[in-house]
Amino acid sequence: MNPARLYADEMYRFSEAQPSYWEAMEAGKPSIGSPLTDNQTCDVAIIGGGFTGLSAALHLARDYSVDVRVLEAGHIGWGASGRNAGFCCIGGTLLDIKQQIRLVGLEETRRYYQAQVAAVELVRALGADENIDLQIVGDSELDVAHSKSAFRHIKEHAAEQRDVLGLETRVYSADEFRERFYDSTEQFGAAEIRPTFALNPLRYTRGLAEAAIRRGAVLHPHSEVISWHKEDGWHVLATAGGSVRAKRVILATNGFAAENLSRDLAGRPLPLISAMVVTRPLTEDELAAQRWQCSQPAVSSRILLNYFRMLPDRRFVFGGRGVSRGDPEGANRTFALIQRRLGEIWPAWKGIEIDYRWHGFVCFTRDRKPSIGVTEDDPSIFYGFAYHGNGVNTATWTGKQLATWIGTSGTGSPDSMPGSIPALMRGLPRKFPVPRLRRRYLQGALAWYRFVDWLS
Repeated sequence: MNPARLYADEMYRFSEAQPSYWEAMEAGKPSIGSPLTDNQTCDVAIIGGGFTGLSAALHLARDYSVDVRVLEAGHIGWGASGRNAGFCCIGGTLLDIKQQIRLVGLEETRRYYQAQVAAVELVRALGADENIDLQIVGDSELDVAHSKSAFRHIKEHAAEQRDVLGLETRVYSADEFRERFYDSTEQFGAAEIRPTFALNPLRYTRGLAEAAIRRGAVLHPHSEVISWHKEDGWHVLATAGGSVRAKRVILATNGFAAENLSRDLAGRPLPLISAMVVTRPLTEDELAAQRWQCSQPAVSSRILLNYFRMLPDRRFVFGGRGVSRGDPEGANRTFALIQRRLGEIWPAWKGIEIDYRWHGFVCFTRDRKPSIGVTEDDPSIFYGFAYHGNGVNTATWTGKQLATWIGTSGTGSPDSMPGSIPALMRGLPRKFPVPRLRRRYLQGALAWYRFVDWLS
């Protein structure tokens, strides 16, 4: 196991595509960009070719005519951006509203959620402006109560979202929800929040990449950064095939970050495995058996939540948190658990054939909120990460903020950070105590949460 990685080596095989539904849908399409094979110089180098990095590259090249290179370890869309469930929704933090208000105040909490709404609309706008076929479905997100007590909490939370934050929410009783959306063994009412929709995440990732190239950015897939040093004021990023010299660097690797690349960021991200299965196409009778009649993305109210939605071809995608090291045996146990949960929640679909299954990382932090800023030791190193399972819009928006910061100020001094970035997102999260034990902490927490979920 590589000491710069927290999980099994299988999770970092950049040359191997995940066997995901999204990869299957994009099979046969031409690759984007080409590996770095020489020595280049640019103004901004971006490490990571996911939503954050590609959005930053697109906005830097399009809006500020900045010379930019993107270095991605796998193919474009290899990481979390190309293999998530495609929820473009409001969230990004595990702090509840009261905790956020205590931390940054009411006004800044409201600013954070206004930014989340703007981030959802930014994704929609990029799809239209850059002619990206997002394959949008649904127009809201459903937060479904798995018990009667959970429904009481959901109603209170929806009222806070509406009355304190000004978000658009609506609550449905179990009977109302059954008539309008679906039925299951874990359906005791729900809250609906807008704006939210679902999309094809790999199609969106590839669309961002193609738009960035059209606007002048240069993308280098299969170009993992293996060493990094500074020389005469220039960052020198070396790959197996060449190097890039840049005045500024954006670290945009999120949960797949190598611990040895940045001393300032090491010990702060906490990757958590998230795993998904996709069924064969469901028949009309199978849909009717669970009264299924919605396209909205949805999450359960359990602590170790499940997330799910119906795809346009009537396949069902169902995901949850994994507990393994990422090795094949542990992955198989996780997939088996997820498939069993699917049948427990929707009994008519118990034992249904699974056509695709895959996993990847969600990036958490000790502070449980997204992070944007520059490193303390070097203000020419920018970062954006930790979206807590809400990266489609939050990462896209973060990339744009980093581009605005660089494009308008040319400096990474904290005083020059764009005012559009809410206080909740500013600066590095705290390091974990004894960072090499992070995965052990996570295992303990997940065991406790599984117990609490079992009690509920």
